[in-house]
Amino acid sequence: MINKVFIISSEFPPLPGGIGNHAYLLSKYLQQSGYEISVLCDFRKQKEDLVFDAKQSFTIHRTKRSKFTQLHRIKKANSLIKQNSTVICSGKFSLWMGALFKTFFYKKKFIAVLHGSELKAGNRALQNLTKWSLRKFDTLIAVSEFTKQFALTVDSNLSIEVINNGFEIGQFETSSKESSTALNLVTVGNLTFRKGQQNVIRALPLLKEQFPEVHYHCIGIPTEREKFSELAKSLGVLDHITFHGILSDTERNNVIKKSSIFLMLSQRIKNDFEGFGIAVLEANSLGIPAIGSRDSGIADAIKNKYSGILVDQNDPKDIVNAVFAIMKDHTRYSEQAQEWSTHFDWNHIIHHYLKTIQHEA
Repeated sequence: MINKVFIISSEFPPLPGGIGNHAYLLSKYLQQSGYEISVLCDFRKQKEDLVFDAKQSFTIHRTKRSKFTQLHRIKKANSLIKQNSTVICSGKFSLWMGALFKTFFYKKKFIAVLHGSELKAGNRALQNLTKWSLRKFDTLIAVSEFTKQFALTVDSNLSIEVINNGFEIGQFETSSKESSTALNLVTVGNLTFRKGQQNVIRALPLLKEQFPEVHYHCIGIPTEREKFSELAKSLGVLDHITFHGILSDTERNNVIKKSSIFLMLSQRIKNDFEGFGIAVLEANSLGIPAIGSRDSGIADAIKNKYSGILVDQNDPKDIVNAVFAIMKDHTRYSEQAQEWSTHFDWNHIIHHYLKTIQHEA
């Protein structure tokens, strides 16, 4: 008998997004483990989506966005749930829809993957809907300990297990790091205040005193580039920053490999925060140690004082001290960062999901 899993996700590649990337890799590795996979998600860019979908070995069902989108999702989900034994929901609306269907398909196993920002999104009524939804699932999985603890503030009676996010280590060449005597810092991610590039910029004046040639590379969608440029200009460090925008995977990795330290100093904005820090581990796999904010899911992605250092993202002196500590012992940190990243390869992560799916309620 072929085990069938149906995944409902609020995001899915080819467009970027942490929730979508997680859902895609979960689908891929479950199928490689012998499961028949079907996915329900939305069209975001129809032409690119269809090209991507045609290359996959599992079935992807997409709904067009319109004023009837939610009804189309529910109708399609109802049909697909009947054909599958396990349902995995990821993303805000997916949680609501999964909880609704669990009421009718109570004999099927429903699993929710919790990333973080969806847990208290929206107004009071929607937050209460999310709280009700979480109670309906057979199993709740948080992608980090930080996300788990945040979910418990929604409902302290929830039972939640943690399965960290992962990445495909085989996609990264671990032996080709390029050495440099200059201090090159890099962040990969949408240029937003939540991602925290502004926290690195605020530390640059102090770093410049000891590392006159310091340079900060920002890779990602340039959402707040203008505001970050104005901040850098006011601090006299604009010449020490390059805003690369969106790069290809090869171009991105080339910049990372020339860097000394990867920084992800994410900032919590109300109830929106970094649920994990997969970009940290991708950099680690290339031999780049990391500095990350301790008040976020990044704390699960960095083994403090081993693969990198956790800091108070709002304290420039704390950031500078972490830079000094890593640069003083860079070879050791680099080797340990590579070793640490191997624990998060999806070839390992998938076994945790298999145990959960196969466990009888």
